[in-house]
Amino acid sequence: MDNNNLETIVFGGGCFWCVESCFNLLKGVDAAISGYSGGHKDNPTYQEVCTGETGHAEVVQITYNPSIISYEQLMDVFFFLHDPTQLNRQGNDIGTQYRSVIYYKDAAEKAKAEEAIKVSQESGRWAGTYVTELAPFEKFCPAEQYHQGYYNENPTQPYCSAVVGPKIQKFKKYFGELGMLNAE
Repeated sequence: MDNNNLETIVFGGGCFWCVESCFNLLKGVDAAISGYSGGHKDNPTYQEVCTGETGHAEVVQITYNPSIISYEQLMDVFFFLHDPTQLNRQGNDIGTQYRSVIYYKDAAEKAKAEEAIKVSQESGRWAGTYVTELAPFEKFCPAEQYHQGYYNENPTQPYCSAVVGPKIQKFKKYFGELGMLNAE
């Protein structure tokens, strides 16, 4: 991939293990990295973020080539992968660290994020009002190394086999039929 044309986006949609795994399968995505954003503590640990006291969300930083995959397509995947109507939770994962959030770099990106929320909400994919937070991007802190590619390394771990695996299969079916996935 031509690294000169790459852009980044940071968002959170619940547990980063699933989100990161899915985005790394997309054509045009150079890297998806699990991490933390939106908090007040420098370089937090997973254990600190899990307390909900640092203000961070579990997020994924996506580096992508917009000539291959658009911001709008990334937003469609984002809203496919999590329920943006659940405040501070995704399923049984409860806490502000699991909030639905999009971090924007400038006014133009904020406007694109607002439009993506509107389009997704009007699609009727999720019943209810979206609670996805929009916040200015300040800092991304990569998660500990053992979180990177966690599902691929631990597919039989109970949470992965019960929650992450089924989401990934649903994602692969839907976006595979659209031709958006890298060849395996």
